[in-house]
Amino acid sequence: MRRDRVRALLEELSAGRSTVDDALRVLDAEPVESLGFASIDHHRALRSGYPEVVFGEGKTVEQVVAICERIAEHRDGFLVTRTDAAQQGAIAARFPGADVNALGRTVYLAPSSAVPASGGGACLIVTAGTSDLPVAEEAAATLGALGIPVQRLTDVGVAGIHRLLAKQDVLREAAVIIVVAGMDGALPSVVGGLVRVPVIAVPSSVGYGASFGGLAALLTMLNSCAAGVVVCNIDNGFGAAMAAARILGEPAG
Repeated sequence: MRRDRVRALLEELSAGRSTVDDALRVLDAEPVESLGFASIDHHRALRSGYPEVVFGEGKTVEQVVAICERIAEHRDGFLVTRTDAAQQGAIAARFPGADVNALGRTVYLAPSSAVPASGGGACLIVTAGTSDLPVAEEAAATLGALGIPVQRLTDVGVAGIHRLLAKQDVLREAAVIIVVAGMDGALPSVVGGLVRVPVIAVPSSVGYGASFGGLAALLTMLNSCAAGVVVCNIDNGFGAAMAAARILGEPAG
């Protein structure tokens, strides 16, 4: 249940265009619906402003589709992250209007009524290399589902820092910046030293053996000498997008 839908329902009731019983029929769904293998939190958006998102990894195709069906019925749309090809195909077959982002491993079904656009500005997603794009696209898909404009600046890692310095005008236009980097993880510190807006660093698992699957980048980012850079978990583009949404203000739920 989205906040804007509840507001519209209450306005209809207040204006006399619907009855109390009509409103109760819309609101009578239990806040948590049990499917046996999953407990769906239908009222999360009313509490926190953001609806529940389905994490596909580790779930069967049947489980993911069943969860999406229930969420779509109650909320008229959904976002699924960390999907595999089989899950993507099954969701797309069940919901032909769903947008599959194969690179970001997300599937998004937009609600029939447009998600209210965020008034807090755009989020810029910066990637150190092309190999970081899957994490960046997960963040972009999440932001898009929340109605937040997204801009991208790709393959501007510190090995060729002139590429980043040539785009300082783009950096300065952003309201918040997500920086995704693997290997040495140095890019967020550089970006943090160039801008005054919030910078959210995301270490990616890209790199040779001594990068330890993103741990080296994580530690570098946690030790950033640019004051105020905050860090998400390894490969957590979704978490970075949610943090950016909270920074930008009034949620779209």
